[in-house]
Amino acid sequence: MQRRKAVVIGSGVAGLSGAIRLAVMGYEVDVFERNAYAGGKLSFFEKDGFLFDAGPSLFTQPQNIEELFAFAGEPIEDYFQYRKVDLSCNYFFENGKKVKAWTDSERLADELHTQLGEDKTAVLNYLHKSETLYNNIGSIFLNHSLHKRSTWFQKSILKALQTVRPPHLMGTLHGFNQSAFTKPETIQLFDRFATYNGSNPYQTPGMMSLIPHLELNEGTFYPEGGMINISNALVKLAEKKGVRFHFNSPVQRIIQVEGEAKGVVVNDENIFADVVLSNADIYFTYHQLLGDPVQTKQVLKQERSCSGMIFYWGMNREFPELHLHNIFFSKNYAAEFQTLFQQKQLYNDPTVYVNITSKMEEGLAPKGKENWFLLINAPSNIGQNWEQMRVQLRQQVIDKLSRLLQTDIASAIEVEEYLDPIRIEERTGSYMGSLYGTSSNSKMAAFLRHPNFTRKIEGLYFCGGSVHPGGGIPLCFKSAKIATELIHQDQTKHVHH
Repeated sequence: MQRRKAVVIGSGVAGLSGAIRLAVMGYEVDVFERNAYAGGKLSFFEKDGFLFDAGPSLFTQPQNIEELFAFAGEPIEDYFQYRKVDLSCNYFFENGKKVKAWTDSERLADELHTQLGEDKTAVLNYLHKSETLYNNIGSIFLNHSLHKRSTWFQKSILKALQTVRPPHLMGTLHGFNQSAFTKPETIQLFDRFATYNGSNPYQTPGMMSLIPHLELNEGTFYPEGGMINISNALVKLAEKKGVRFHFNSPVQRIIQVEGEAKGVVVNDENIFADVVLSNADIYFTYHQLLGDPVQTKQVLKQERSCSGMIFYWGMNREFPELHLHNIFFSKNYAAEFQTLFQQKQLYNDPTVYVNITSKMEEGLAPKGKENWFLLINAPSNIGQNWEQMRVQLRQQVIDKLSRLLQTDIASAIEVEEYLDPIRIEERTGSYMGSLYGTSSNSKMAAFLRHPNFTRKIEGLYFCGGSVHPGGGIPLCFKSAKIATELIHQDQTKHVHH
């Protein structure tokens, strides 16, 4: 009997893990990638001795990648190593206060009490609630398709739904945090977790209070060699399982005949397959690969997530007060989000995130120097003047960091590169440069995200940050798992008919 064929479009984290899962399930798998490298947003570059991870910089929930290697029957340690980081993030506030967010709840509660005067019990209660919410609701939303009836009839789900309280659904994350804490800095610190999926804490539901659980309870981790090694390990595993990669090979369209996906067109050539798994942005999948204006419009009904302005700075000295993850908060958070989401502009006192992997291992920056990755929330691209905005923002960031670190930052920048929403869209195919597909700014956002399949076209499935369950590395692993499990169920049905 001939092996069934699968085509995967795009080799982001979800495309790679989907390809691995399909290969393990016995498919002959071909991955078509328009870039010259795998990894999607999880890429990397070198400049004058400084090595930079170009995209996502936070590694949580290593169990997702552990589970993938176990599924493939390969020892992960031969491919990939990581370690736990005790300090999840350094926070700097405009009023001079500083907080070290430890990944140990007792220690974090102590720190917030000592630095901000926050009530310890309030912190421990919050983290406990975050964990309960994640274990009951989060794990359902994130590990199952919300669009299959069978999901909702599981006993565990009915039980879990009873743990949801109205403030989680009705109120906003900011409202939820305001009722939990008394200090404005603590509220701002926990509001920030909305940005993990490009959302606005003043709009996104209180349900998002399950996000801190991942970082503060389960822990923050660091992959040896930097984030790029997640992509590298997955490519190596995929090749070991017989997956074939085709780089510089953009898919022109998906072949569909009478409601069935039959393969793809690449370089004007038909490549037939039994199953097509698209890891491309869902907007581009409908708009370009399927030429379906109706569905394209549907996708755009949801607000896009925010984008980012990224600076890569090679610094000519070390900053002992900084760690792997650092946040410099804006003074007025509400005004910042109002500007980003309502006016679609950059805010003049931005919150700045600085990631420095050279803190974790040698060789990523020349001796005595550091590789800074700075991410500033930016609106999605609607044709703003990015050139002008970038120049202005760069100065604001330098002023802010110089003020909060009490040192001249400009003179320390030796090497510089940037990424703006236009470049993000060009390089990763994320529509409007949004980093997480659609935002989660509405109560129904989780249900409105596109499912991992379509009832209109048999044999076509979707994975990645622009579909269920959402953006970010852990969720991309989960989306690949959900999509390939659906493929398995559907294909098993076919065989038995």
